Amino acid sequence: MSLIRLEHITRLYQMGGETIHALRDVSLEVQRGEYVAIMGPSGSGKSTLMNLLGCLDTATAGAYELNGTNVSDLNDNQLAEIRNREIGFIFQTFNLLPRADALRNVELPLIYSGMNSRDRRHAALEVLGSVGLADRIHHKPNEMSGGQRQRVAIARALVNSPSIILADEPTGNLDSKTGEEIMALLRILSEKGNTIFVVTHEEEVARHARRIIRIRDGLIASDDAVKKAEAGA
Repeated sequence: MSLIRLEHITRLYQMGGETIHALRDVSLEVQRGEYVAIMGPSGSGKSTLMNLLGCLDTATAGAYELNGTNVSDLNDNQLAEIRNREIGFIFQTFNLLPRADALRNVELPLIYSGMNSRDRRHAALEVLGSVGLADRIHHKPNEMSGGQRQRVAIARALVNSPSIILADEPTGNLDSKTGEEIMALLRILSEKGNTIFVVTHEEEVARHARRIIRIRDGLIASDDAVKKAEAGA
């Protein structure tokens, strides 16, 4: 069974008197453990597709099945539950709580899921160690570099053992060397079996993935495997 199945997804928006076709009859399947880049120019529909995959938005028409659950008809509370359980988000702007240390930031999804404090702490410490931040657990975001902050964000995305990780321009606020380090970390996570989506407009970032889906005018323009030499393997 596919981890993700989109069938004839359409997303329309009304802007004034105009109807915007953000996505047009998009069908897509992704298997467990795939590493997928989604590319496209501004206005192509790639952000709309990411929002739908992340259950931040719902389709106007069509069906979306995630890990055996049809999410197309869920209400807002049910979507929030799916997001917390099934999806880890990594954002360009990190989206960390500024007054909380790394440990508290990573614990946050577990607080929402109702885990007790002892188990939360153990899980957060383990995942912070896995991204190389065992010595930064009590540092706040303003006491860390951009790369360290993004590692905290990755740890937070991983802590619930989600079905998929959605990374939206994860290197956009980082210098090229730090960006390469973050992409190398995502590649390691992929090799461990995590299912990863990276939304990007940068070819260099996309080539780290194993599959590139290009969106144009709300349609899938191409869907290709990345050659291993290109992917740096």
